[in-house]
Amino acid sequence: MQPATDKDLPKIVEIYNSTVPTRLATADIEPVSVESKRAWFNNHIPGKRPIMVERIEGEVAAWVSFESFYGRPAYDRTAEISIYIAPEYRRQGLGKRLLKEALDMTPELGIRSVVAYIFSHNEGSIRLFRSFGFETWGDLPGIAEMDGKRYGLSILGKHVNP
Repeated sequence: MQPATDKDLPKIVEIYNSTVPTRLATADIEPVSVESKRAWFNNHIPGKRPIMVERIEGEVAAWVSFESFYGRPAYDRTAEISIYIAPEYRRQGLGKRLLKEALDMTPELGIRSVVAYIFSHNEGSIRLFRSFGFETWGDLPGIAEMDGKRYGLSILGKHVNP
């Protein structure tokens, strides 16, 4: 993985938008624009809360982001992680490799706790994170509504670098 650059943002958004119709990975119910994600992108801090991209044959195939948790100083050593993979590269072990690489980065990023917000029905992602020792730290049943259905959100977490 390598740090994302401004020129990667359109592909990051394209990969993100590819998950919208699946109703598995984002609570956005319509595709988002590159412009609407620019502030989010710019709020990531290389060396502290980066967005990293994985390239395959020169093209962005996946991305990983660390975001600050809750925005208060006592939580500075906790980060939320997100992993998004282009459709053609899903279910090939890339998520496992990227999660390992991301967790390996946490000491240099000053992170001691990692949280992941995952729809409770996204069994594949929950399995992936559990395989790395993440535990359920919270369940929020039926808080998301999409297409007339209600979905729960699981909060998975792991202490790293104790």
